[in-house]
Amino acid sequence: MKLTTIIIAMMLASKVVAQTETIDTARFVAIYDYECRTQDHEGTPVIGKMQLAVQVGRHTTKSMPATNYQPKENKSKEDIIAGFDEAMLHMPTVWTGWPEGQTTMREFIHPHEFEGYEPVPDTRWTLLDDTLTVCGYPCKTATTTHRGIVWHVCYTEDVPSSAGPWRLRGLPGLILKAESEAHTFCLSELRQEASPIMAPAINPDVQRMSYDKLLKHKNRLLLDKRYPKNPNYYMTDLMQYVNINNMVILNYEGPQQYPLVNGHPLLMKANVYQPLEIE
Repeated sequence: MKLTTIIIAMMLASKVVAQTETIDTARFVAIYDYECRTQDHEGTPVIGKMQLAVQVGRHTTKSMPATNYQPKENKSKEDIIAGFDEAMLHMPTVWTGWPEGQTTMREFIHPHEFEGYEPVPDTRWTLLDDTLTVCGYPCKTATTTHRGIVWHVCYTEDVPSSAGPWRLRGLPGLILKAESEAHTFCLSELRQEASPIMAPAINPDVQRMSYDKLLKHKNRLLLDKRYPKNPNYYMTDLMQYVNINNMVILNYEGPQQYPLVNGHPLLMKANVYQPLEIE
């Protein structure tokens, strides 16, 4: 399919290569399908979908939107559209166990990249008697309340790991499925890949703060009733925050446009935000 690119203005500055370091090596990578049950900006029920990649190492687990795993130099139409789907769902990248004993979260909320940090939480699980099969694995079940959201999960002791999708962890086996009222994670694929787990890229402009403070900031912006119809409502003068020299609008032979600012999707409409954490 032909790609039409409308370049508002080309960035003339030299390309900056992000600096990062290897902090662990994955023993395997779990790919999860994620769904969020919500409404669009007109109040129509919709299900937002994306994939999550979770690298499980010896000391560190890194959970990230799938397009951030093995990123491509030249992204395809499908990669661009997937990036907008991910932006609609506001899934952060999470390092559990890096630095040691800590959890680190990175997320871009226009116009800034944010980093939150806190100790690795000691999740209190209630183990249940129910058993079932998920993705061909025999599973046990458990439940917990994490930051105000009740989760029901299936985990398998056939994969000896305490990891899971996003920030869910701490069971005697890999979490294969996790469900709350609005959210579902379900294992799609288990890959035996010894891939490097990279630390957050060095960014002198990142807004770094405690995770409690970051969560309050995120929920304050995204839970506002103005957000679905105008995701940029809090930026009173959008051009004050957006460098027009770094803005590109992509069209794929249809009415839908995909504006990118500094490589990040700029949403013009959004779904009602369903927080993964509320306290």
